[in-house]
Amino acid sequence: MTICRRQLLAAAAAAAPLLGAGTTARAQAQQPIRLGVLGDFSGPYRHLSGPTNVACVRQAVQDSGLIERGIPVEVVQADHQQKADVGSAIVREWFDRGGVDVVLEVNNSSIALAVNGIVREKDKIHLNTGAATVELTGRQCSPNTVHWTYDTWMLARSSGVATVRAGGNTFFTIAADMAFGHQMERDLARFVQEEGGRILGGVRHPFPGTADFSSFIMQAQASRAKVVAFLNAGADFITCVKQANEFGLTRRGQKLLGIVGFVNDVHTLGLETAQGLLLTESFYWDLNERTRAFTRRILPRTPDNYPNQCQAGAYSAALHYLKAVGQVGAARAKESGREMVELMKRMPTDDDVFGPGRIREDGRKLHDVHLFEVKTPAESRGPWDYFKLLRTTPAEEAFRPLNEGSCPLVAT
Repeated sequence: MTICRRQLLAAAAAAAPLLGAGTTARAQAQQPIRLGVLGDFSGPYRHLSGPTNVACVRQAVQDSGLIERGIPVEVVQADHQQKADVGSAIVREWFDRGGVDVVLEVNNSSIALAVNGIVREKDKIHLNTGAATVELTGRQCSPNTVHWTYDTWMLARSSGVATVRAGGNTFFTIAADMAFGHQMERDLARFVQEEGGRILGGVRHPFPGTADFSSFIMQAQASRAKVVAFLNAGADFITCVKQANEFGLTRRGQKLLGIVGFVNDVHTLGLETAQGLLLTESFYWDLNERTRAFTRRILPRTPDNYPNQCQAGAYSAALHYLKAVGQVGAARAKESGREMVELMKRMPTDDDVFGPGRIREDGRKLHDVHLFEVKTPAESRGPWDYFKLLRTTPAEEAFRPLNEGSCPLVAT
């Protein structure tokens, strides 16, 4: 794709604070570890990514203890604007001139796949905590990339299988017209059909920029499907749920399923509108003592937005990487991203966000996954008390089997 001058200037501007902070001889001598958070800071996923994601990465830096050991760590950020060319330009600028070692977040599958190639070329690291495409651990897997939080296989299986088993055996899908939405359509259809359910129809909406979903909602209503599944996220998902309620889908007995819904979305919608939704997340702030402890630490940094699984995933990924840095030192860590990922795979993972887990040879991070139902207003005990746990899928069962991914890194 052609990159316009404005986009290149935006990429350079994003890196400018980082470059300015590292121009002293002392900073150059110390060779600080630099973590770049590439996310949505102005678009439809801002509340799911953006500032809270940066806050979680900064908390990981604090919790790692590296600063106290004399190993400097810096965090920079940039807005990819949901455009692969913009995201790629920023990452190249970070690597070529900004001294960035690790790219985190990247909550857009098309951009994530582009970054996946760049980190391999530059021997840097991509800890993806926001994109959902399974290609990151499939045919396009890379020795420089770890896919951390979730993916379409996990989300579709957890949400789709449970819904069919609960009696919702006919589906209509409304999907974002992008790589993530297309993959989710395929994955959901597979699991629904394997459970004996049927996909009665579906539509795709332009992304980004769709504000009126009424025609798509009306098609879902006309299908008479028991379940209307939204294969989108962020502002689009929120608008879909609101408009579905305005058209009375739930009053007519149709169940709304958020394949990629977050606690932040429920907060925006309110329990009156969101009650009864089934959502899959690998993290919830009130799940156990460890998740509550993490949340208590992070809230002073982001008091108006509780972290979701992607934001908490950025904490988990950054912390594990920084633990590896602590073993080898900053200078060694900066030499080869591939060697650092190999070290991270050998180290078991454990943190207050996901608990114990591991990284598979295809780069898939494994941890437990939870299916939640949104509470009714009467069930909620207070602010952000929105989920009740329905089912937990163990880590080794929650993600696509290793032999189904066709990852070239996996010995056959």
